[in-house]
Amino acid sequence: MTLVPSARLLGAARAGGRALPAFNVITLEHAEAVVEAAEAAGAPLLLQVSQNAVAHHGGRLAPLAAALTALARDTPVPLGLHLDHVTDRELLREAPGAGFGSVMYDGSRLPYAANVAATADAVAFGHAHGLLVESELGRVGGKPGDAHLPGVRTDPGEAASFVRATRVDALAVAVGSSHAMTERSAVLDHPLIGRLRAAAGVPLVLHGSSGVPDEELRRAVAAGMTKINFGTALNTALTAAVRARLAATPPGRVDPRPWLAEGRAAMRAAVEHLLGVLATARHGTVTRG
Repeated sequence: MTLVPSARLLGAARAGGRALPAFNVITLEHAEAVVEAAEAAGAPLLLQVSQNAVAHHGGRLAPLAAALTALARDTPVPLGLHLDHVTDRELLREAPGAGFGSVMYDGSRLPYAANVAATADAVAFGHAHGLLVESELGRVGGKPGDAHLPGVRTDPGEAASFVRATRVDALAVAVGSSHAMTERSAVLDHPLIGRLRAAAGVPLVLHGSSGVPDEELRRAVAAGMTKINFGTALNTALTAAVRARLAATPPGRVDPRPWLAEGRAAMRAAVEHLLGVLATARHGTVTRG
């Protein structure tokens, strides 16, 4: 199957009252684990590459994008490519040619007026080149310099104005989650999610979902979240598996394939679990279990 446009995947999720899972990948093992889990579950999803991941690969987007495209085209499950947390305008311009169907332009560190202007410019470029554009309003904590306090949470009235002014297609909102959490202890503001859903009029996106417990994820979807992003959950699984294998490996063995394989298997298990959680969640309902 060829890559499916992100807009089609997100639109289908929204129409069905469910969530579209999105997983940030860094290595080929990350991507293989996500695709294998998607195939096992029969679950459409987005493969995401962050600007930080591109930097890890020497600032080169094309090689990683080519690998993800090859994986996506070799599976029967509908998959899309999403470029995440972009602040570099040159990287934004590379997205369409590299096969990405959507991009998250991140102006959340800017003052409100500057965020509106920068996001509107990114949306104009994205729409001219067939990209769905996501942005962030409020501050989802967990990155250097972020103070994740109630005051940085997204205001519904401001969200409505922001969407009108920028014409953004999806909105990442700050409702209690935080990036890079290694413990699943976040408590979300579900009434705020409901108010934001009503005010924004576009699909809402939950960043920092790795730190959100299963039942909180289900409640977030019930309240109105449509796209759910995961990244740290994969890294936690990978690192734990590799550490355990290396600790049991004699020093003279240097072939990395055994521990990378175990890391990939651990990530697949983590993704399969999260896909199972979201499979039971629908807007307006909370399924216990």
